[in-house]
Amino acid sequence: MKILLTGGAGFIGSHTCVELCQAGHEPVIVDNYVNSCSEAVRRVERIVGHAIPCYEADVRNKEALSRIFDENAFDAVIHFAGLKAVGESVAQPLRYYRNNLDSTLTLMEVMQEHGVRRIVFSSSATVYGNQPVVPYREDMPSLGCTNPYGWTKFMIEKILEGQVNADPSWSVVLLRYFNPIGAHESGLIGEDPSGLPNNLMPYIAKVAVGELDHLNVFGNDYPTKDGTGVRDYIHVVDLAKGHVLACGYAAGRTGCEIINLGTGSGCSVLELVHTFERVNGVRIPCVIAPRRPGDIAVNYADPTRARELLGWTAEKTIEDMCRDTYRFQTRNPKGYRG
Repeated sequence: MKILLTGGAGFIGSHTCVELCQAGHEPVIVDNYVNSCSEAVRRVERIVGHAIPCYEADVRNKEALSRIFDENAFDAVIHFAGLKAVGESVAQPLRYYRNNLDSTLTLMEVMQEHGVRRIVFSSSATVYGNQPVVPYREDMPSLGCTNPYGWTKFMIEKILEGQVNADPSWSVVLLRYFNPIGAHESGLIGEDPSGLPNNLMPYIAKVAVGELDHLNVFGNDYPTKDGTGVRDYIHVVDLAKGHVLACGYAAGRTGCEIINLGTGSGCSVLELVHTFERVNGVRIPCVIAPRRPGDIAVNYADPTRARELLGWTAEKTIEDMCRDTYRFQTRNPKGYRG
């Protein structure tokens, strides 16, 4: 299949591009590089051994996006494009709603005009809100998102569901990610946040290579085994493989399906830190800081539906995630721009 990847130069998009190529598909990237880098595309090309068609454009620009669809006969779209920093979304809610919703609405209008009705959407476990029980299952109702970023994911899910209800010929897969970390085993591509990292693993990696002097652990008084928050960390390559399978699933059906992508087990902040130290032989100084507003104690997936519908199971371990992250960070201490 020829598949358009919006935001395909980003962390998850670049890894998905590799896995699509290795599965025999033809990915095409569109990205405006607001929170990604064109160097990631060149690294993907080194891994797969051939050029990847890539357009520099904003998905909100309907004229530019229409030209891309005019030039390519797409079978499906994977929609990664969007702003994604939780804290930034709290400080700049209008920017997040405008960017993430407009890009989706423009994309869907162009898809409809060109007869492309298969889409895999990069959603998030944030849409569940703070559930009273774990694991999180797809049939759980949302209890309200805790930040504008999460609400954009929730709203986009509803937009896509509404389109399927209006036009049952559409095929939509909503992939709810848990906590993607890790990097490609080559060390060529990985997570490269601009500025101060917003997520735990890239922050650990920056401390490990001396870019930052310590890690802030936000809260050690949660009702967990060591008092720190527990999350479902998933290797980005496993996540990427889930997208490949989701495209195949979407090609064989119509309707809308929600699918968790997670390992099904939780790992605490301190467990992740200690594993990183052990497998990489480095020390990560930690400072306990107050809880952050909106953070929850425990969050992990029930991945049963992914196994049953996609034949997908996460294969890589926390050790793999820590090892691959450190390999990318040590080979690219300044990221792609270094």
